[in-house]
Amino acid sequence: MTEQILFDREGDWGVVTLNNEAALNALNWDMVKAMRAQLTEWAARNDVKAVLVKANGERAFCAGGDIRWLYDNGRKDPVGTSEFFREEYRNNSLIYHFPKPYVSLINGVVMGGGVGISVHGDFRVAGDETLFAMPETGIGLFPDVGGGHFMPRLHEGLGLYYALTGARAKAADCMAAGIATHYTPTEKHGELVKALLGLSLSAHAHADIEAVLDVFAADPGHAGVNDIRRDVARFFEGPESLAQLIDALRADEGVFATKTTQTLERMSPTSMAITFEQMKRGRTLDFDDTMIMEFRMVCRVMEGSDFFEGVRAQIIDKDRNPQWAPARLSDLNDADTAAYFEPLGDRDLTLP
Repeated sequence: MTEQILFDREGDWGVVTLNNEAALNALNWDMVKAMRAQLTEWAARNDVKAVLVKANGERAFCAGGDIRWLYDNGRKDPVGTSEFFREEYRNNSLIYHFPKPYVSLINGVVMGGGVGISVHGDFRVAGDETLFAMPETGIGLFPDVGGGHFMPRLHEGLGLYYALTGARAKAADCMAAGIATHYTPTEKHGELVKALLGLSLSAHAHADIEAVLDVFAADPGHAGVNDIRRDVARFFEGPESLAQLIDALRADEGVFATKTTQTLERMSPTSMAITFEQMKRGRTLDFDDTMIMEFRMVCRVMEGSDFFEGVRAQIIDKDRNPQWAPARLSDLNDADTAAYFEPLGDRDLTLP
């Protein structure tokens, strides 16, 4: 059992505490395996009626997966390294289907893998330091961990906008977008946890928990995303192709379109292409089929070059100058993109 993730029982609750503070509570393989094993056990136990997921440290709930480990190992053994994602996606599916109320306190940075262990549960409670993002297109990846399911279901094109641009969302934005279900000031989180864990949960546990969350709920203030919501919808709601979206942005002289175009020009063309297709397909897939799709995608990403170049530029050398291959969207064709979605045969993800 790793000390980087802790499990406790308190009253009717199973409590998960992310304890990898030095790495912003990023998820490594051992943490994911331990979490899935523990959640599987709690799902089967009658004396565990709900799960609470929280994190130690003030900076992050969970900043994602262990990108440096993926970089180091994926270059040598892309097939073996992809097995991390198999375990992670199985954990995401377990959370989505979890038979009991699942509550996450998403204060601090919540990105990538941290989104995967929170957004698919019943309740996501933001705090003053909440900072959500799915910034994967900037490192040659795509918004995985079920991003292909929840993001297309955000209203007014917000999911595609967040997926392609990696834009950040604070607590009020998360509430406005539907990423968080509740906001409670950070200074009240300790009291909230105490109140939740003190509940004697009935057969109506979901309603019992929601009543407590509503008592502690507050107004997060102005959501900056609402200032651009009309522009987001105008460009990101329902474009037929990525090329059409980018052409529309480039043809517009407004501030939003100009800034967004500049952002997208920094991203991996391949990542943007497969992300656009992921969002399009995910809109009509159920959750588990989305995870199977994303596993196919990530295995192909690990066999390619853009992820490793993106991590090099952003995290290793920090020169912020990735050399994407190909460097332009115009150098990609539909067959290149479609290849990421092809079945893997015996390697395909299977879910219980």
